[in-house]
Amino acid sequence: MPTHLIVLAAGQGTRMKSDLPKVLHTVAGAPLFVHALRAGDVLAPERVVLVAGHGADAVKKAVADLDPAPQVVTQDEQLGTAHAVLQAREALSGATGDAIVLYGDTPFIRPETLERMTKARRAGAHVVVLGFHAADPGRYGRLILEEDQLERIVEWKDASETERAITLCNSGVVAADASVLFDLIDDVGNDNAAGEYYLTDIVAAARRRGLTATAVFCDEAETMGVNSRSDLAVAEAAFQDRARATALEDGVTLVAPETVFLSHDTVIGRDVVVEPHVVFGPGVTVETGATIRAFSHLEGCHVGSGAIVGPYARLRPGAELSNDVRVGNFVEIKNAEIGDGAKVNHLTYIGDASIGARTNVGAGTVTCNYDGVLKHRTEIGADVFIGSDTMLVAPVRVGDGAMTATGSVVTSDVPDGAMAVGRARQLNKPDFARRFFARLRAARES
Repeated sequence: MPTHLIVLAAGQGTRMKSDLPKVLHTVAGAPLFVHALRAGDVLAPERVVLVAGHGADAVKKAVADLDPAPQVVTQDEQLGTAHAVLQAREALSGATGDAIVLYGDTPFIRPETLERMTKARRAGAHVVVLGFHAADPGRYGRLILEEDQLERIVEWKDASETERAITLCNSGVVAADASVLFDLIDDVGNDNAAGEYYLTDIVAAARRRGLTATAVFCDEAETMGVNSRSDLAVAEAAFQDRARATALEDGVTLVAPETVFLSHDTVIGRDVVVEPHVVFGPGVTVETGATIRAFSHLEGCHVGSGAIVGPYARLRPGAELSNDVRVGNFVEIKNAEIGDGAKVNHLTYIGDASIGARTNVGAGTVTCNYDGVLKHRTEIGADVFIGSDTMLVAPVRVGDGAMTATGSVVTSDVPDGAMAVGRARQLNKPDFARRFFARLRAARES
């Protein structure tokens, strides 16, 4: 049976004190709505509809940049959650199978939880609601159950004191047959304290029709919503705790786990050692047996098996390190391929370049890749020795087995096996320094 996702991303998030739409704030390097989409991936959805409201143009652009699959529709008036879901009706026209409603500001619903909801649907429930037992129910909507049957959901504003004492709470996540979902929404009114069309009212509408409704329960932590900067910080911490624990379980050594920050898509192989104060930005893969040393920052890069990176190294997008590469302290690599066993150990910038296997790059080397308008590539072959403080002015090629003399500025290609020397001839002037400083001191005292 096909499944479809409806992700509600229309909330303005005024408590964020931000010009940015709430769902574009990031946790672990990804906008909040991306986490909801990733959770739904487990269901292999046939159609994905994201309902945007405040800042819809910015949300549409972010969705297009990150994942072209979802169709973005707009909720021009903020009339409640049922009204928001209704905006997806046309996009799901003719769709068969289930529709699951998720929230773009609730990033931690587990894929396993969504699978349990779909199982409950297939077991016969017409409407399945995700609930949780709250330690402090606060202003959550309450689930009103009779044995295993969910009778209705009452919002806190509309609840009696007896109903407010209930600790079974509503997450807002709903699963139902797509056509049934929209039919039930048609029965929802706005006769409530907020004057809004609540998605929660579809449960009572279903019961009036003689349809069944049930609840599936998850841990309260999964339902964490982000409505403020404080919530965002809590969500980031929760993600990092979970990601670190998963890495440790998968055979990664984190020397000081609380100081390591992972991204939503970080992939780290077994027997990798990550030293303290390492930051993984989006798009990083580290292969088995590599070591990432302290105070390094990685983003959009690949680190091969057995490689050692850092300390104090920066790998920027497009950095591709092959097996057993050595990248040392205060080295920055961007959009460059480093071949097997190559070494770039000290105080060096390598950008828009390729470096062959077993090549050694000396301290202070810079690939001068930018002419003020365009970027140019540097190609360095295998078994090359680049002397310290070499400036490689791109576009330029250094052939296999070649070398550059220390302090050279290389502006032309270097043939295989040759040595390039590009520096001024040294001239020593006898006694010049003594006479020069004596003249300066005399001038100061006069």
